[in-house]
Amino acid sequence: MVSAFDDPAGPDQARSGDELPASRAPGPPGAFDGRHDTEVAGGNDQGTRVSDAERLRRWRMLLGGADDGTGVRLGGDDQRIDAALAAVYDQQPQSTGRRRQGGLGASAPVVNRWLGDIRRYFPTSVVQVMQRDAIDRFGLKRLLLEPETLSSLEPDIHLVATLLELKNLLPDTARHTAREIVGRLTRDLETRLAEPLRQAVAGALARSHRVSRPRLTDVDWNRTILANLRHYLPEQRTIVPERLIGYGRRSPVVEREVILAIDQSGSMANSVVYAGVYGSVLAGIATLRTSVVAFDTAIADLTEHLDDPVDVLFGLQLGGGTDIAAAVAYCETLITQPARTVLILLTDLHEGGVRDELPRRIGALVRAGVTVVVLLALSDEGAPSYDRDQAATLASLGVAAFACTPDRFPELVAAAIDGRDLAAWAGRAGLVAARPLA
Repeated sequence: MVSAFDDPAGPDQARSGDELPASRAPGPPGAFDGRHDTEVAGGNDQGTRVSDAERLRRWRMLLGGADDGTGVRLGGDDQRIDAALAAVYDQQPQSTGRRRQGGLGASAPVVNRWLGDIRRYFPTSVVQVMQRDAIDRFGLKRLLLEPETLSSLEPDIHLVATLLELKNLLPDTARHTAREIVGRLTRDLETRLAEPLRQAVAGALARSHRVSRPRLTDVDWNRTILANLRHYLPEQRTIVPERLIGYGRRSPVVEREVILAIDQSGSMANSVVYAGVYGSVLAGIATLRTSVVAFDTAIADLTEHLDDPVDVLFGLQLGGGTDIAAAVAYCETLITQPARTVLILLTDLHEGGVRDELPRRIGALVRAGVTVVVLLALSDEGAPSYDRDQAATLASLGVAAFACTPDRFPELVAAAIDGRDLAAWAGRAGLVAARPLA
């Protein structure tokens, strides 16, 4: 495909046609280079406004030129910005009269130049959107096999999910670069997500060890003060506690078992990236015995790789069918203390195996005392597609099924460890849980 970069006459000459091109901006007008040209409206108490020239420039960027009615011609950096947008979002005419989308060309140098331009002119969040659109629109997955292209990409969840899908196709020259990209993203996620999860788990476990006669070093002073406020002596400006509340001394033995079962079918791609990182964080908490199991029609126990989230993610094989019941059956073999076990099943519930087997197995786990929660998605993507009938069946068994954003996952784990009603917790957190069958 012809790139807007390939025409030396510039982006205005590269595009022509009688109809308006489709909107090509990944953000609102004026978000293209961070410029904020304004002028003061004399005598106007409302302060500043965007100048007419800048307003037309923004519409010109949004609409893409040709006969867009703005009459604006671009120069300097604006031409490069416009060309970067044109390469992905504009439509180009063909000599046959048919129209096709513009493209980034087939060569890595053109792609690398485009990647450099978008990083120069756009914020990171917009760069990631444009990368994703380019990959989706023009089938650039094969260019991800080239290390020089990979090294130019801005890591995000979608890119990492794509790399995991392609990992078996990566040549040796690109595999190392791909691991570096995945490693950069997982380190960023760990920095943001790990500490809230550790604190939430520590708090939940501590609450299970409240004692009324703690040693001095084990006193929970905040709760002790709250429980003894009626014993406040104004003259002495102090509290004489009638009873102390604290934590019991915990031995370094495992207190809870957490099993994270990850559906690695293609529809769960973004969710499994977050799940892999969280699985590694949970494995680092000494008082938990954490297992991570990935499944489609086969089952892979990734527990021995949990010290490195990159190894966990590269142990996944995105795509393929789904046999959820078989995965739950395998998880049963990992449980040693049912009443102290939390099974987090990350799946959209689209069962490829025996449909009635899944509720039967999960029902048996619930009756044995296992806390089971079904995460329909672990991402920021909004409402997922899932098997609503199966979710309602599980809800009738007392199993909460809902989608969860990554930032809510620590609270979810803490609520599960506490033994709280997870459907009620989801409602308070603004998450919609599946309802039981009528």
